[in-house]
Parts: sequence; structure tokens; C-alpha cells
Amino acid sequence: MEKTEEHRIDPLGDWKRTHHCGELRAEDIGKEALLMGWVNSRRDMGNLIFIDLRDREGITQIVFDPRENEESHRRARVLRNEWVVAVKGAVCPRLAGQENPKLPTGAVEVKVKDLRILNRTETPPFQVDGAVDASETLRLKYRYLELRRKKVFENFRRRHLMTALVRDYLNRHGFIEVETPFLTKSTPEGARDYLVPSRVHKGLFYALPQSPQLFKQLLMISGFDRYYQIVRCFRDEDLRADRQPEFTQVDLEMSFADEEAVMSLIEGLLAELFEKILGVTLALPIARLEYREAMERFGTDRPDLRFGLEIRDVTELVRDSEFKVFRSAAESGGAVKAIKVDGGAPLFSRKALDELSRLVTDWGAKGLAWAKVTEEGWQSSLDKFFTVDMKKALNTALSARPQDLILFVADQPRLASSVLGMLRLELAARLNLMRKDHYAPVWITRFPLLEHNDESGGLEAVHHPFTSPMEEDIPLLQDHPEQARARAYDIVLNGSEIGGGSVRIHNVALQQDMFKLLGISKEAADMKFGFFLEALKYGAPPHAGIALGFDRLVALFSGVDSIREVIAFPKTQSAACPLTDAPSRVDQAQLNELGLLLEKTTES
Repeated sequence: MEKTEEHRIDPLGDWKRTHHCGELRAEDIGKEALLMGWVNSRRDMGNLIFIDLRDREGITQIVFDPRENEESHRRARVLRNEWVVAVKGAVCPRLAGQENPKLPTGAVEVKVKDLRILNRTETPPFQVDGAVDASETLRLKYRYLELRRKKVFENFRRRHLMTALVRDYLNRHGFIEVETPFLTKSTPEGARDYLVPSRVHKGLFYALPQSPQLFKQLLMISGFDRYYQIVRCFRDEDLRADRQPEFTQVDLEMSFADEEAVMSLIEGLLAELFEKILGVTLALPIARLEYREAMERFGTDRPDLRFGLEIRDVTELVRDSEFKVFRSAAESGGAVKAIKVDGGAPLFSRKALDELSRLVTDWGAKGLAWAKVTEEGWQSSLDKFFTVDMKKALNTALSARPQDLILFVADQPRLASSVLGMLRLELAARLNLMRKDHYAPVWITRFPLLEHNDESGGLEAVHHPFTSPMEEDIPLLQDHPEQARARAYDIVLNGSEIGGGSVRIHNVALQQDMFKLLGISKEAADMKFGFFLEALKYGAPPHAGIALGFDRLVALFSGVDSIREVIAFPKTQSAACPLTDAPSRVDQAQLNELGLLLEKTTES
């Protein structure tokens, strides 16, 4: 059946692209160019028709003039945004005064001699070029359209370059890339596993790996010495902007290495990425903070060091005050902690302070007290409860001067720090202190090895069960395990954890003791980790490693807030894929093959 002109699609035939749409410059004037891409916009001036032709490299202005080719000019009248076309013509200078300095190709245009319409499109559900005017769900449903946006594409070009640089750096440092299994055994690593039923072994399940942790340790036992992998990992956990059910890690392990070796290696890698991707010289060595100090000064183990607003414990300075809330906290084992905001007194009205107070109570604290420092003294409802000497002592301890604002929280020490840590970020956001072009990395070290689980009442590993305790703290494991510190380290950038690692336990007896502390019986340990415990008996070398959250690192380098922006086909916050409608039901035949029977739900 013969197609009408209205629906005609031309074959590509023997046409071969000579240039991308972002390549042509003034020095190309006079050349013949053959371009292919999408119609970004169209302007019909009657005698002349202009289109902006777009591909991943940029935009070139195309001109259809009936004096060049009447047939191509006629066919150009039907072109619409996002149609796929190929054009052949001469590269010409734009008319004087009509150059576009905003485009690299803005000095030239292509006058078309021949046009081929390679495909047509329905009206897109949102505008591909220009302002983002669609919901995230709609954009993810048509993600292939959003990926045409130049800004979005550039995130993935950057990701590609970062991947190549990581591989090159690690290859140069003696690492070899090894792939580890995706279908493996379910082992407790802190989050829920994604389970995969076996058709061959009915009733049994594989698990998708939360990380290659045990396999990379087995490679060290195998004598591989230095391993890395840019690997997909899977965790069935509640999602946030910086979490996805499937994500990418730069995973590595080193034999005969300690904390210093791993941290030095990663500092060199980050310095190279900063220099080659961002053109930023990263000051080395990267600052280090022990976990306890980070919690005391910033209220979090992921401190953002782009700004100050440090937390200070002023409990002893207010213990004898007449303010009952402060005195009661001090006498009952609580704490009074404060943040000083430089020049904050005139910046925060009473209404703004009330808003901050509501936030603090929402976060679990009893309330927020404040004082504005003036030349005459304090402007605050607290003023009458403190002697002149007490206020001077507080001002001195906090380095507070006139025009500064002091914010206080009185509560249990850990809660007061945590709440002020969140308040610190809120203040920085309101004061525009979080510059995306400023980078402040920091190592957090010497975490607690174990912590209490409020639900089970027992102990759980802060990092994972294979993290080695500090050697001097091993004697504490018998009677005071909660006091033991870990040989663990996290790398934090601008308040986001971008990697975490540790020196591993390589002694089978110590590993078995760790399982006992975690309430894992010998039988359970053998069932879940028997293969690994067996391997530790055969000459495991001392080893250490780290995993960098690659999606998060790319997001920070790209200046975007969510890792969904740097994952080609991400899930939503509810772990759903609008594009493919995953997860979805499967037919009964598939379930029968797997030996599975589903319980009926109200949605069935």
C-alpha cells in the first residue's frame, strides 16, 4: 500500500553524518555538512523556514530557502518539534547582527539542499527543551524524552568520564577488576535483601547482593592483593532522595593494608576527579574528625564543613542560673548546648525564631531558647535569669559579639546534639551558606563498633559484622563491648556520606566472637556464613577496603540534589518504575514453575 506524502518516512540510505549539531564553527563556512538530529524548534517566516536541529552535542540553525531547493522547503513546512531529520547543505555565515553568541554554533547556519524525514513523533507529554514543567512521575514515565535535555545528558557524560577516570586511577595503582555474583546467599548486612526464587531448586532463594563484602574478602584470601569493581548493589529499604533500591558502588579491597593506606589511596582518587572533572584543586590531606568529636561539634557523623555554626556544650556555664529548664537539665544528667549565628540577631525576626522553635519540637526536643547579643546586653526572655557574669561567660565561650544570635537546646545530650545538628543545616539553608561550588570533604574515623538495637534489645554492628575493633579495644569486648571503637572510616562531602570502609577481621576466632556479641548463634553463623568462616581458616591476610557511593558522588559533582538525576532509569521514592510499571504481577504459569503460591490480598 503506497504511503501518502503526509506520512512519508525517508530511508537513511547512503547518507553518512559529517558533523554533530554542536560542531560547526566559522572556519567551516563553505563546507558541505550532513547533519542528523531532532527538531528542537521551528520558525516559519514564509519565504524562509528556520529550524534548530539538536543532537547530544548541541544545536545548529538550519535554513530552508526555496531558492536552494523548492522541494525541501515545501516539506519543511510539516516539520514539528522532536521529529527526526537529516539535512544536507552548505555551511554559511549568519547575517550580520543575527549571530547567536549563546550558542557555540551561533556564527553559522546550514542552508539546506536536501531533507530526509527519518521519523515523526506524536505530541510529547511535556516540552523537551526549555523549562521543566512536568511532575517527576510523568518525567520518569517518559524518561527517554527527558534524557534528550542537554543538561540531563551532561550529567551522564560527566558520569561516564568519572567512571573512566576511576578505572584508570585504580588500574595504575595495581588493582584488578573482578566481577562478583549477583545471585548469592542471603546474609544480614543491615537492610532487607531482594530475594530471587530458584526454579531449579524449588523453595530455595538467591539474594541480590547489598554489597560484594564477603566476595571481596574472599578475593583477598585468594591472594588477589588489590581488587576493585564498579558494581550494582541492591537494598530493599525505605527510600530518600539519595537512595535507590539499586545503586552503584566503587568497591575495592587491599591486602596487607591499614586505614592509612585506604584513606591515602582514596584521597588521591578524589583529588584526580576534582581536578579533571571540576577543575578544582583539592587540598590534601583531607581533614579528619573522630566520630565523638563530630557528634559533639556538629551533631552528626556526616558534618557539612562548608560553614561554621558549631555546637558548644554550655551546661556548666548555666548550671547555677535561675532558668529552671537549663538548671533542671544540668542537674538530671542532661545537657544545654548552643549555636552562635554570626550577625544573626537582625536577620531573624520573632516570627522566624518561632518557626525555628516549632521545627526543634518537631524533631523531638522540648523547645528552643534564644538570645540576641547587643551592645547593652542580651535581648531575650532569658536575660533576667542570668547574672551579668554568667552572660559574659557565655558570650566569651561562644565568641559572641553584638549583632550575634545564640540558640539554646536543653535535653538529653545525644538528642540536644542531634537536634542542633539539624537546626544547623536549617540555618545554613536560610543564610545561603551551602554553596554548591564549594567543597569540604572530611574523614570521620573511630566509630563505635557496636550499638544497642532498641527493638531487639541486643547489640548490632554500626558498620557491618566484619569490621575490626581497634586493637587496644579488643579486651573491652568481653565486659564492655559497647565501648569498643571500630577501625572504620567514612568519607563525607558537603554533608553527604560518599563512602565508607574499614579494616576487616581476618582472624576466625575474633570473627566468631563478633557473631556471638551480635546474638548470632554458632548454628546461625554456620548456616549464613559457614563458607566464609571456613575460608578464614586458610591464611587470610590482613586487609581493608572501602565502597564509594558512586551515584551520590556524581550527583554532588553535577550540583543536583537527588541521585535520581544521575541514574538513567531510576525508581521513584516508592521504588516503582513509571516507565516500565515495575514491579508488576506475573502470570500463574511462572509462579507454578517456581513453586510459589501467593496469598490473596484486597487488591487481588
